Amino acid sequence: MSEKKNVPKLRFPEFTEPWEQRKLGEVAIYRRGSFPQPYGKSEWYDGEEAKPFVQVADVTDVMNLVDDTKQKISKLAQPMSVFAEKGSVLVTLQGSIGRVAITQYGAFVDRTVLIFEKYKTEIDNLFWAYVIKQKFVEEARKAPGGTIKTITKEALSDFDLLLPNYNEQKKIGDYFSTLDTLITLHQRKLDHVKDLKKSMLQKMFPKNGQLYPEVRFPEFTDAWEQRKLGELVGIYDGVHQTPEYQDSGIMFLSVENIATLKSEKYISEEAFERDYKVYPEKGDILMTRIGDVGTTNVVETAEKVAFYVSLALLKPNGIDSYFLSNAMKTNVFQKGLRERTLVTAIPQKINKDEIGKIDIFITNDDEEQKKIGTYFSTLDNLITLHQRELDHLKLLKKGMLQQMFV
Repeated sequence: MSEKKNVPKLRFPEFTEPWEQRKLGEVAIYRRGSFPQPYGKSEWYDGEEAKPFVQVADVTDVMNLVDDTKQKISKLAQPMSVFAEKGSVLVTLQGSIGRVAITQYGAFVDRTVLIFEKYKTEIDNLFWAYVIKQKFVEEARKAPGGTIKTITKEALSDFDLLLPNYNEQKKIGDYFSTLDTLITLHQRKLDHVKDLKKSMLQKMFPKNGQLYPEVRFPEFTDAWEQRKLGELVGIYDGVHQTPEYQDSGIMFLSVENIATLKSEKYISEEAFERDYKVYPEKGDILMTRIGDVGTTNVVETAEKVAFYVSLALLKPNGIDSYFLSNAMKTNVFQKGLRERTLVTAIPQKINKDEIGKIDIFITNDDEEQKKIGTYFSTLDNLITLHQRELDHLKLLKKGMLQQMFV
């Protein structure tokens, strides 16, 4: 029976031997990083020949380092620190305890981070990183509140680990390394599209005081105009009382549902007919107005939808919904929104009657509105696609980590 406990649930078929239990201190040689004290002394940082300096915040949750460390260690301080070669396995020992990285560049390391310098037996470096990561996940599950408050080098040395032979280690390490590469790739693609959208929102809509956008489809040349939002839409709010929920019926939306406009909360048809004389229809815009203020989304369903007072319903009057929703994301509109938001309220909010008073820039050309709206809808679809793929890969990795390690 004991041998069965030392075999993972999921395994490459060519391996059948049970994994061997070892103490961490029997397998690895490790040490903390170091940094001269006091931390705040300016001469320890930057200057000529300064090098990357890894602290807890520089270790990501995808098992590598940030591209550029927050601090650089000066040439003067370097002899008083510890250097980790490219490819070293690090683990954080303070703050976010148990974050693991395989360094993609050489760097000096702070005392809050531990470096595995070498091994006393044949160990695959990639596999070792995942073993340490999983061990800290396991220890966190056992800790009060699910969080490790502190860890010493001595306690670390006493960790029980289960290790397969080197060939199986290498195969497992390579598998998870490939998954992490895919996750990083999709994260970069997602970040790129988000950055592009953010940039184009500021370029394809006029800046404050201007009537022409910086970037424009070439067939459009007329000046834009500044209007009050209330001239372009009807503005309504939802029910002010928390309704009685049921398992099915009319979907009920609140501020936390703005990203997807999907919810698992429902109200009865009777409650909907009683409380909603005006309700969201396809092509309308919902905007958050309590807690999170100013996030928008376009309603795309033709089914009836109920909504809470934390959302404002905007019904466009002859203006493209996707164009208007994105115009409301620009710096110009968001600045006007902030000026009318009651930031001292808990939670912060904007009163419904204030929303229509905010200035917004629009083009009166229906075709230009439509082209801009379609452009940003395409970017949103790309963002959703990359996010979905990223979430799938992270879920796959989590499941495989649970099944491929003992």
